[in-house]
Amino acid sequence: MAKRKKTESQPQAEERDVDVDVISDDATAIEDGSTLDYITGGVVKDTEKERVRQRIARALFHEYGISVDDMVPDYKLRIDGRLKKLDLVIFEPESPKEPENIRRIVICEKEPTSGRKSAYKMRSPEEAEREFALLKSAMAEATNCKYGLWTNGLEFFFFQKEVTRFDVKFKSLGDWPQADESIGTRDVASSAKMRRAEPEMLRTAFRRCHNFIHGNEGMSKDAAFWQFLYLIFCKMYDERQPSERRRFWAGPTEQFEEAGRREIKKRVTSLFEDVKKQYKAIFKGREEITLSDRALSFMVSELAKYDFGRTDVDAKGAAYQEIVGTNLRGDRGQYFTPRGAIKLMVQMLDPKPDERVLDPACGTGGFLVATIAHILAKYKAEMPSGGEETADSLVAGNYVREFVDTYLYGADFDPALVRATTMNLMMAAGSKGNVFHIDSLTYPAGHLDGLPEAKEKIPLGSVDVLMTNPPFGSDIPITDPAILGKYELARKPPKKDGSGQTDGYQSAVAPEVLFIQRGIEWLRPGGRMGIVLPDGILGNPGDEYIRRWILRHCWVLASVDLPVETFIVEANVNILTSLLFLKKKTREEIQAEDLGRTVDYPVFMAVAEQVGFDRRGAPLYKRTPDGEEILVDDVETERIRIGGKVVVRTLHRKKKILDDDLPKIAEAYAEFRQRNPEPGA
Repeated sequence: MAKRKKTESQPQAEERDVDVDVISDDATAIEDGSTLDYITGGVVKDTEKERVRQRIARALFHEYGISVDDMVPDYKLRIDGRLKKLDLVIFEPESPKEPENIRRIVICEKEPTSGRKSAYKMRSPEEAEREFALLKSAMAEATNCKYGLWTNGLEFFFFQKEVTRFDVKFKSLGDWPQADESIGTRDVASSAKMRRAEPEMLRTAFRRCHNFIHGNEGMSKDAAFWQFLYLIFCKMYDERQPSERRRFWAGPTEQFEEAGRREIKKRVTSLFEDVKKQYKAIFKGREEITLSDRALSFMVSELAKYDFGRTDVDAKGAAYQEIVGTNLRGDRGQYFTPRGAIKLMVQMLDPKPDERVLDPACGTGGFLVATIAHILAKYKAEMPSGGEETADSLVAGNYVREFVDTYLYGADFDPALVRATTMNLMMAAGSKGNVFHIDSLTYPAGHLDGLPEAKEKIPLGSVDVLMTNPPFGSDIPITDPAILGKYELARKPPKKDGSGQTDGYQSAVAPEVLFIQRGIEWLRPGGRMGIVLPDGILGNPGDEYIRRWILRHCWVLASVDLPVETFIVEANVNILTSLLFLKKKTREEIQAEDLGRTVDYPVFMAVAEQVGFDRRGAPLYKRTPDGEEILVDDVETERIRIGGKVVVRTLHRKKKILDDDLPKIAEAYAEFRQRNPEPGA
């Protein structure tokens, strides 16, 4: 529930209440400790193993195009004279649910605890052989079953059954075919149909890749991370090539054969050489893929099946951030912004397709990628197909690449983060964008290599929308007099007795204070800014001079308080923060107020009490007064190609509602702006 924000009052500001607890009349509820079965729609016990099965069921529908009508959970099959329960069985479409119609079988186990926060040693099929007894027995018993899968949510072992005159064998595969495909042969694998990734499964794929090179190769987390990113870049570059020239692919069994692994390495090594030549501004030319043949073939097989160009930008961003966040946390106050807060800021600032957008402390590019998703969603919404048709998807892709090339900018002091952001943009939009290695607080002075291009493309006073989460904290102060001397906010604050401005500059200033002034200087008059700030700046008596400076130079559009959970889970930082939204005043507006012509205007203020998860990262759902989790109707659709025809499958299910105030705050702000136009020119 978002309530009225409690801060010291400002002379020209009015506060507005925001009510976000609105539940539809058709909502129902389930008891705590229960979840909904994606296949049947019924209520089942919420266990760790069940969560794995639910993820697989969703992937079977969204990624493989298998109808839930053909899936049966907990199917009992007689094996060796005894009934055995199978976690998930897939039948021939529109056939009776009899053993002779079984086509695929899935056995699930709970996810290994050691694989959630640290590296997990991924096993080969030979090392995990003991796990497959039930699966292989069931596949052998079901005469017409072709494929099997054993998974614990992190490891995936796919099998194809081969029946000879004398024996039944199980061949390891890199993946299952989709609903309308057969495995095919290696010589057509380069042009095999890639699929759009289901968000949870893409995050799992990224984790699997990173675990393999960190846990199996013995690489440091940092080295493993960069090897992973090299392959992501290869994948994105390869997707833009004609199908006959693609090299980022793996045949169904190549990763399990020595000769196949060598062929994969040969293809990808030559591909990476072309990538380095194409993107000389990113790669120095000395980079190498140093993975073993086994690790490289595993990762190529894992990533090649997905069409990143058609996969949702938010899904790619979330998967990327999960890997980045555990590897590039800095020691200079770089706390990577949680995705919910990022999305809220982008929605409230609502950047337009012809507006120049900048993040001067871009980290790994969260705000920039969310801006891409925002622009792309609006563009697709205007298409008759919603951007789902292949031709429309290509047009939308070209549109967003042009936006990234022309209007989207980022900057960071850390060269590793500049590189990581560039790769994030490449994955999100197929463009490296404009990311500069500069010190934003010394700009336009400085010595870093991105400075000349940044001065040309983003001079001060040229940006329409600026959004950022600057490094902050009193333990990383700016102390260089040459820097402090350029900032009004670095001057010594007025005396407590109110006798006027104190001469001289402070000896140390927290970086977020200087980022406020620098961000405003970067905006054109009328430009908008969103910035993440510690709550103290907006409330501490000693920081009143900062607030007065902001009010003189900007219209305050909005302020949103975030709960402490926001940063604890994703950044491990126990700090209260706010999102502050500003609009830069024109020189004439400042002069008019200096002459006493003040203007009263309403300011949107809200407090987010819940952000969808608790301090441990566990999801929080809305509940009834009796403590039961609330369910509402949901509709999911998937477009799949069967026999050369596109079929739209629609699935009606109940779903839980995340207890997250941020989306409702975004809606409330949009309504607020309809009633109250932005102040100023």
